[in-house]
Amino acid sequence: MNDTPTVDVLRNNLVDQILAKRQLPPRVEQAMRTVHREIHLPGLDPAAAYTDKAVTIKDNPNGPLALSCASVPSTVAMMLTQLDAQPGDHVLEIGAGTGYNAALLAEIVGNDGEVTTLDIDSDVTLHARTALNNAGYEHVRLMERDGLKGAPEYGPYTRMIGTVGFWDIPTALRDQLVDGGRFVLPLRWRGQTRSVVLIRQGETLLCQGMELCGFVPIIGQDGEHTAELADGTVRIYYDQDQDIDAAGLNYVLAQPATETWSDVRVGNQESFDGIWLRVTAFDDTVCRLEATPAAVDKGLRRPVILLRSPALVSGGSLAYLIAKRDDGDPERRSLLGAAYLGADGADLAKRLIAHITAWGADRTAVPHLAVYPSGTPHRDLPAGHVIDKVNSRIVLSFA
Repeated sequence: MNDTPTVDVLRNNLVDQILAKRQLPPRVEQAMRTVHREIHLPGLDPAAAYTDKAVTIKDNPNGPLALSCASVPSTVAMMLTQLDAQPGDHVLEIGAGTGYNAALLAEIVGNDGEVTTLDIDSDVTLHARTALNNAGYEHVRLMERDGLKGAPEYGPYTRMIGTVGFWDIPTALRDQLVDGGRFVLPLRWRGQTRSVVLIRQGETLLCQGMELCGFVPIIGQDGEHTAELADGTVRIYYDQDQDIDAAGLNYVLAQPATETWSDVRVGNQESFDGIWLRVTAFDDTVCRLEATPAAVDKGLRRPVILLRSPALVSGGSLAYLIAKRDDGDPERRSLLGAAYLGADGADLAKRLIAHITAWGADRTAVPHLAVYPSGTPHRDLPAGHVIDKVNSRIVLSFA
């Protein structure tokens, strides 16, 4: 007797696991129960194809992140829920990947809809085209093209979705979206990424929801820079408009850090990513700090999360988020604080503690986000904190 589950059982089990954590629209659920992910991941054991994990399909020879991968299925489901595509919609996807997401979209929009998917890499495009054909989705339009330019000849589009990380939103893509249309994309600002739901209203894109996510960056945008510090054991990821003194940071990282603590506690399973998000709506010094175990072994005060912790950085000074178990707390929660270094470190730490405290008082608050064209005069922007990029001005505010 063969007890190995069939691919149909594996696929439905995966969808059931996702449903146990979040509600899905019926059309998204049905699409995920219909499309064969294993066809888009040839050579991979079906059991692995139906685990809730990302799968690399092409490594990046120039960096640690994959050049292309199949996204985590629960993240795919989350973004398709945000997209809210309907039968008959015309959808543009930027980042073809394995073709799996395009197949799901084809199921959702039906015979009266259209799906156009783009990828700049010829190997990725070939992989996706082959998988789509083998899975019965020959009608999905697939183009080898720079996704930042879109495909205006087949637009306008009622829905757009990015399956790669965007640092900025190109004017060309906004212009190919119908007024009232919906654009879901992983948008990166100040070192963190959120899958944002943007609705076009004239020349403005208004956010109607955001969720934490992580994606490989799109090729062609270089607004985020990296400072390699402490012999490569520490990195700071920062935006092009931020003040970073790598030599100064290297010097202070060789010194012991000072610690200061808030009164805010978090449970073992409680997310505190909202702190980072909140800081981006007020403070232009916030970046992403990445440390390796080797850095901690050499004496670096361990950040709250090694690979991605918020840090306030100004010139050669920094403060970053740390935590410690509060033995005096009956629930054994962790206390949040800041480690700081450099001449301005104490001031940066004070500000970080204030942000932690504000978040602790309202842990579910999410800022309003709106994206305006880069040339928009400041007087025409709503009240809020402005982050300028090449093609856009992002305004964040709390009501």
